[in-house]
Amino acid sequence: MKGAVLVVCDSLRADLIDDATAPTLARLRREAASFTAFRGVFPSTTRTSAASIATGSRPASHGLLGNTMVLDEGAGLKCYSAGKPDFLERLRRVTGRALHRPTLHERVASLGPAVLMSNVSPGAAYVHDPEGAGYVYHRSGSFGPGRAPLADGLDIRVGADGDDTMTARFCSEILEQRRPPYAVLWLSEPDHTGHHTPLGSPEHRAAIGRADANVARVLETVDRLDPGGKETLFAACSDHGMQTIRRKVDLDERLVEAGFKASLDSSDVVVAPQGTSAILHFSPAAADRIPAVLAWLPKQDFAGEIASGETLSQWGLPRGGTLAIAVSLAGDDEPNAFGVRGRSDVAENALGGESLPGHGQHGGLGRYEQRPFLVIRAPGIAHGSHFTNASLVDIAPTILRHLGLAEDTLDGRALTGA
Repeated sequence: MKGAVLVVCDSLRADLIDDATAPTLARLRREAASFTAFRGVFPSTTRTSAASIATGSRPASHGLLGNTMVLDEGAGLKCYSAGKPDFLERLRRVTGRALHRPTLHERVASLGPAVLMSNVSPGAAYVHDPEGAGYVYHRSGSFGPGRAPLADGLDIRVGADGDDTMTARFCSEILEQRRPPYAVLWLSEPDHTGHHTPLGSPEHRAAIGRADANVARVLETVDRLDPGGKETLFAACSDHGMQTIRRKVDLDERLVEAGFKASLDSSDVVVAPQGTSAILHFSPAAADRIPAVLAWLPKQDFAGEIASGETLSQWGLPRGGTLAIAVSLAGDDEPNAFGVRGRSDVAENALGGESLPGHGQHGGLGRYEQRPFLVIRAPGIAHGSHFTNASLVDIAPTILRHLGLAEDTLDGRALTGA
């Protein structure tokens, strides 16, 4: 039976893959199909990226607009963390559905239940199957079909050791024993280490190596179960890259000082910080301030690229409602102490960010955070470098085509034959 296996190395930027640090991925670049122009989505956050991989759609279509989102639950606009275990149910209450496009778990259910094992935030794990079509394993709670809680959950911690334990179980139990039509392993490294140590440091490169070793374990299992690779699509990718934090910026404070926001916690103008970008929402009573904010933003030293109106659609965000402006914060191409290029300003996160000054972050349109990697080994996809434009949203249709399933209501396109 045909199957698809996807391994995600969270936050691994393409230019940090080499034979010394990540020998398995470097070899796959040569021996499988490597998509050199592969890009992420905006905002380049894990939760949004996970939803885009799961649905084959951009944020405007699937509805998960960042690591944080602004909602009105009846008491005015407020920003919430999309990483919390209960966030999708909160989103469902406000919008009518957790995601507005079906996920791969739902789409492959006719062939059997799909399985995800994830060691990132619960919000980024649960977006793969909010409707309970298959299995989701996560340390905050694991669920089977119908969202039934599982007794044999995933008792691990975020980081490389937890990734190793999860990978061993993924290979022995999920791939060897259960053999689902679609199986996903989402590693927390090198994202976890990159947020807490400098990019390119020995600690960060060791985390990349640990992730690469887990890719090798999965690949060895796939090769043993399907010699010659005639039935299995194997893919490895990252969801986004990372850049070094240049400085932190409190956008709420700046908006208050400029007279556009009544107070730091007011609901007239609400910022949804996304790491190296931010999304601004305006209540109906404050909508007349939008032109003035758009005139003010380009003059601010923290502002890089700015989107409003039609440009929001070009960035993959919805138009209308309270969302009016998105900004990718300014940055430069300067190297850090370990020679890794790319720095960005970061929007302060009042909900509690993990990053420390001088270490890694993502979320915007920076050159390196928008350079994840993708390698695929499957029938119908020629080996070697592919220079065609490709994106996170192209992974789902590629898997669906391999499995012989419909590719309707997708923003991406299958890379078969690319």
